[in-house]
Amino acid sequence: MKSIKSIGLLLAAAFVFNASYAQMAEKTVEVGGAAMYPSKNIVENAINSKDHTTLVAAVKAAGLVETLMSAGPFTVFAPTNAAFSMLPAGTVETLVKPENKAKLTNILTYHVVAGKLDAGVLKEKMKEGKGTAELTTVAGGKLWVMKKDGKLFLKDENGGMAEITIKDVYQSNGVIHVIDHVVLPK
Repeated sequence: MKSIKSIGLLLAAAFVFNASYAQMAEKTVEVGGAAMYPSKNIVENAINSKDHTTLVAAVKAAGLVETLMSAGPFTVFAPTNAAFSMLPAGTVETLVKPENKAKLTNILTYHVVAGKLDAGVLKEKMKEGKGTAELTTVAGGKLWVMKKDGKLFLKDENGGMAEITIKDVYQSNGVIHVIDHVVLPK
């Protein structure tokens, strides 16, 4: 009986080791002090980034967790906590209230584009658009991607700009690009 228990423990340890080794072998990008694993989905990775706690709380308040855990694929332009803190005082606190769920959902889905658009795809779209790529968001609005001083930027419908500070954070269901400002629909 002891040998069966020992074999069971040995198999369990081997499984845990193999799973850990598989994650270690993945090409990761560090965001917010945490490794982002391409085998995990957008939500599973985002909850580990200390730079995206406001975004994660907003996604939960808007009821978008299941959507962003689905197969997608999605391209998410993910504002940092610092980006949210640039909004007028009290904005985030007001938006996460249940009575403002529709407005919050509209703002968050404005940061999402259907498909897996990594920097290479964005640059190809920019060539086609003669320097600017127009994207249609899940919210139905428009974002424009452009290059300035060798960096990629997003422009929203109000003329607001956000720099893509970390690009090509691959997920099992898409790609994340970290941005330094919240982009807003009209």
